[in-house]
Amino acid sequence: MASPSPDFSNPKLEHSDQTTISSNPAQLDDDTDTNQQPFSHGFFDKDPETSRARANYLKALIGGVLATSLIIWAALPIYWGALWKPINGAHNMNGWIVDYDGGEIGQAVTQALLSVSGPKNFMSFQVVPASQFPSPSDLAAAILDEKAWMGIAINSGASNALIGAAGSASSSYNGSLAITVYAVEARNENAYRNILAPMINGVLQSFSQQFAIQFAHQLVSQNVNVTAILTNAPNIITQPVYYTIDNIRPFNVPVASAVDFVGLIYLLILSFFTTNIHYQAFAIISDLDRRLTLPSLLKLRLLGPILSYFVLSLSYALVSLAFKVPFSNWFGNAGFLIYWMLSWMAMSALGLALEAVLTLVTIKFTPFFLIIWLIVNVSVSLFPIQILPTIFRYGFATPFYNVSRAVRAIVFGTKNDVGLNFGVQFIWIAISCCTLVLFQSWMRARAVRMEKERVEGQKVDI
Repeated sequence: MASPSPDFSNPKLEHSDQTTISSNPAQLDDDTDTNQQPFSHGFFDKDPETSRARANYLKALIGGVLATSLIIWAALPIYWGALWKPINGAHNMNGWIVDYDGGEIGQAVTQALLSVSGPKNFMSFQVVPASQFPSPSDLAAAILDEKAWMGIAINSGASNALIGAAGSASSSYNGSLAITVYAVEARNENAYRNILAPMINGVLQSFSQQFAIQFAHQLVSQNVNVTAILTNAPNIITQPVYYTIDNIRPFNVPVASAVDFVGLIYLLILSFFTTNIHYQAFAIISDLDRRLTLPSLLKLRLLGPILSYFVLSLSYALVSLAFKVPFSNWFGNAGFLIYWMLSWMAMSALGLALEAVLTLVTIKFTPFFLIIWLIVNVSVSLFPIQILPTIFRYGFATPFYNVSRAVRAIVFGTKNDVGLNFGVQFIWIAISCCTLVLFQSWMRARAVRMEKERVEGQKVDI
């Protein structure tokens, strides 16, 4: 017996079927896992996905803070140590006393300077025979050549000039011509302004006052007409001996501070920017680090940054030129070109080190090395390395220190060690190139091994 067919004309049956069909999507929506929906959770929600995300966040944040704290204590004390009591190393700065006078003033000045020499917080003076420097200009040349930090010349005939002026009550006598102090501020303006100048001013002013008192007593004891001297030439009594400071190379270009110190920090930051940009270009955007052969990748990783530094260093150098830094004072028209090439080599020395480290520790941890690299360089660029603790002797081989030295020679005409300063940059570039090749080769071998393991694993699964 045939079963009766449904009557689709029955409105009740039709309504029932529609209700059943339309209720299925609603049921599916109710079963959807709301834990996967974006923009729908609070930070302290208890569902598994949010709990896992919260744990990962706290792990990354706390780990990063702890690592940064470690860097703070590992790196920042280097800079703090370089600025902590630099005066205690002043005894490592040598000064020369040259007595061209050979009379009472020469002996008195020599004795006064030697009496204060010795403590750690005072520069060390030594007597140099006048025969070694036939004239004060020869002494000045030696100071410019950095044979000593300061030269004190008791000028020829100083004692005879004072005695003659006292005898004739000459109003033309100038006691400041008795002593000449030779120094080079541009060698290190911080040391000159904070240590050398205050130190020598204090000693010689005190000596001048004491000598004036002694000389006045001497005149009185010799029955010299002191009243006539006070009337016609009082400076013979009040200031019989004084000094003149000959600042052979003054630091008289304030904007140069942006070139020989602060600008070096910017140079390193620009190098880091370039490192990050280059990494994004070859590893993230283009995926060339996986596509290229190892020789091709090495060429790309070396030439790409160096060519970038060439362009960026020109822009960097042109900023200084726009603000009238006088590059042509001592090297002529070649001064700017030398400075540009120096900036290019410095960026390469600083930036390629970052490139090498990036290869080993990845972009996530490169900023930690950047902090250390910055502190290690900047700590030896503010005060003379000679007055810093012995551990800072490494500074003679740092890029920052050598760039600063070369800039001072170009702009101010200080001692010319520009060839040596370039050489240090070349050495750092060579070291970074070698380490980059080693690190990249090791990472490529590791990547190839992992790729083989992945392919073999897929074959096993099949």
